Amino acid sequence: MKSADYWIEKLQLVPLPEEGGMYREIYRAEERIAADALPARFGGDRCFSTSIYYLLRHPEFSALHRLHQDEIWHFYEGDRLSVCILGETGACRVEQMGRNADRGEHLQLVLRAGEIFGAAVARSDGYALIGCTVAPGFEFQDFELVDRESLLAAYPENRDVILQYTR
Repeated sequence: MKSADYWIEKLQLVPLPEEGGMYREIYRAEERIAADALPARFGGDRCFSTSIYYLLRHPEFSALHRLHQDEIWHFYEGDRLSVCILGETGACRVEQMGRNADRGEHLQLVLRAGEIFGAAVARSDGYALIGCTVAPGFEFQDFELVDRESLLAAYPENRDVILQYTR
């Protein structure tokens, strides 16, 4: 298995603002969807789809956030990745990404529009390289980093998870 530094250099990854980790956009569709054909939450045109490489290495984490659109995560390389998803009712579920299906790890994971989610690498010396595909295409105004205090007020039963996945 290659190192995190290898992938960062080879894929020319850069720090991802606010969320954490390293990324590089690799695809942005040229065709666009008109604003009037999209739900009002988008506030403008969007391209059909976007895709990025995304790398997390311990102790970095993907901070709890939500998007206006669905996002599909694709596991490529590295160690098991734990993805924490907070539901509207406050229920928290953790999905595992990786290559070991016998341990319940997923190669792909769908995160629905509006779900609050974050992720961390399971091993203390590990990393995970994934891809993220978003449709309609991602724009930074579609991203909301969720505030720790508002999450603690809304979901006090998930205090430990919220503290782990927020800054």
